[in-house]
Amino acid sequence: MSVIPSVSILLPVFNAAQTLTLCLKSIRRQTLTDWECILVDDGSTDGSIEIARAASASDSRFNVVQRDHSGLIETLNAGIDHCSAPLVARMDADDWMHRERLALQTRALAADSIEIVGAHVRTFPRSGLGKGAREYEAWLNSIRSPDDVYRERFIECALAHPSWMLRRTTLENKRYRNRGWPEDYDLLLRLLENGSRATVVPRRLLSWRQHPERLSRHDERYSLERFTACRAAFLATDFLKNDERFLLWGYGQTGRALCRALTAQGKNLSGLIEVHPRRLGQMIQGAPVVGPDDIDRLPDDPLIVSVSGAGPRTEIRLKLASLGRVEVRDYVCAA
Repeated sequence: MSVIPSVSILLPVFNAAQTLTLCLKSIRRQTLTDWECILVDDGSTDGSIEIARAASASDSRFNVVQRDHSGLIETLNAGIDHCSAPLVARMDADDWMHRERLALQTRALAADSIEIVGAHVRTFPRSGLGKGAREYEAWLNSIRSPDDVYRERFIECALAHPSWMLRRTTLENKRYRNRGWPEDYDLLLRLLENGSRATVVPRRLLSWRQHPERLSRHDERYSLERFTACRAAFLATDFLKNDERFLLWGYGQTGRALCRALTAQGKNLSGLIEVHPRRLGQMIQGAPVVGPDDIDRLPDDPLIVSVSGAGPRTEIRLKLASLGRVEVRDYVCAA
């Protein structure tokens, strides 16, 4: 009778021959040795399957599942069915994990109230890493608790997907789905909407490779427009579920896009807070535009702060706190 491991590592592979060997090496180095790795090859044509089979031949903890090419979501869901451990750790074939990742995340999930845990990341290669990527990494690594994950949930996916560890029963019940937007963000928002708690190990346990061929760089599902559609859909069923009208702080490119997406979800703008002098005193979409000091002139509807950048959001949070507004209850930030 085989022994059930503590953790199943769910590793989809597609044409990753150049990076897979280093990824598998980082898995073998784990201080927690009671794991299995489910390598699901999605019809690779570059020699990835040979690398996977060689790993399995030398270490029985690596289990190879070969499939015809069907895409990431189908590959992930197929891999879930092969996971036998109570906990599942996500991993990507072009990344590598710190040797203590599995041990520390397993410990974090020991709390019954936590269903998903991520980790801080180090993006590489550092050369050529743009300002936006550095700011995103800094934002991810500023998240340290379940309250942080919940508060920041509408800004971006608050846990880097290849750093996730979660209960197998959670994955079996929810599954990944294709809604034309990021499958990881969709799953995390579904879990949080249903009352699950997510946290993070505040250590850099994942080295996260960024390269031009990464799926998020060229697949339409990961475009800014589709991220916005995802946010709006969950804002409508979560923060705004009991309200048909909302206030919006910020009407730049980000705010306008979110406002359009929320309108498509049947939610209507009732007031706008802006600092742009030409907009103050005007009407936009039938809603009055006021400055931050005149927010009390607007209807008492839920407020969405749609302003990019951690610095500006901090200033707005301080202003709203001085007005007695409580984040999550009275307003949320949604980049």
